[in-house]
Amino acid sequence: MSDFKRYSLSDNLKRIVSGENETVFRLLESRFCVDIQTRMPGLVIKPLKGADLDGLFSTLDQLKIAAKNGDFYTADQVSRLLGEECVKGKGKNSKNALVEAVPIFRNRFGISVAPKTPSQCELVKAVEKNDIIFAKGPAGTGKTFLAVALAVASLERKEAERICLVRPAVEAGESLGFLPGDLKEKIAPYLRPIHDSLSELLPSEKLKRYEEQGAIEVAPLAYMRGRTLKRAFIILDEAQNTTTSQMKMFLTRLGPNSKAIITGDTSQVDLGKGQTSGLEHAMKILKGIPGIAQIEFKSTDVLRHHLVKDILLAYEAKDKRK
Repeated sequence: MSDFKRYSLSDNLKRIVSGENETVFRLLESRFCVDIQTRMPGLVIKPLKGADLDGLFSTLDQLKIAAKNGDFYTADQVSRLLGEECVKGKGKNSKNALVEAVPIFRNRFGISVAPKTPSQCELVKAVEKNDIIFAKGPAGTGKTFLAVALAVASLERKEAERICLVRPAVEAGESLGFLPGDLKEKIAPYLRPIHDSLSELLPSEKLKRYEEQGAIEVAPLAYMRGRTLKRAFIILDEAQNTTTSQMKMFLTRLGPNSKAIITGDTSQVDLGKGQTSGLEHAMKILKGIPGIAQIEFKSTDVLRHHLVKDILLAYEAKDKRK
């Protein structure tokens, strides 16, 4: 195969898609068995033995759409999204190599927030079709941040009247009563990760206004007891640290025209000895009920430093040997 193929890509988008020092292009060359030349307008593609042009062009199309939406992928992210076998001659005919880069929201910097892994894409689709969604998986897979982004997008589109972001306040060796400050100051450390996500998504003035109006509420799980939440988008984070009774209480707060996303990592349960995780229990007994979806994120979905994925895989392998 010696004939060259051309791929249309403007110089501006080429700089975004190529990655630092064109590392994304080098990865695609190895993965799809091609040679990519970038000096001429657009891209000039030379197929090599075993080339997968359909997979290459599909991947380039999705990277180009992401770049147009103000988003970009590093070579490390593309490697994870394409799968573990990013070597020559493997994984041919990859017509849907990457997830569709469909933006769900633009953050305070104007950059689009979109699903970046197959599991994240599943979560977005599940929210469209279901009212209760369980998202279980390791830290760093973006499940909480994406859930908060979906909630904020729903609020901005006026589909929901309020967002409730909830976490169980499980003490890490200290009682809340012995921590300094008033109740708000005592629980602030437990709610910090959710505040961080909100701060990245919304300008500080708008976030403050929403909080003052009660349109965004961040609270410990205990504050949910006795309430019915109508036209609300509710997120329960760190749900592996709920008891079965707490989980039942939370799930029964759901009112008309409301949605709930429950996220957690069952490998990081901080409950007392002998206590059953409400997340694991609920996912077992509610499986198969229409309107309730379950998404499982894996270590390959991790979007943090590439070593985080390797660390998680090592721990998983160790647990399997026990």
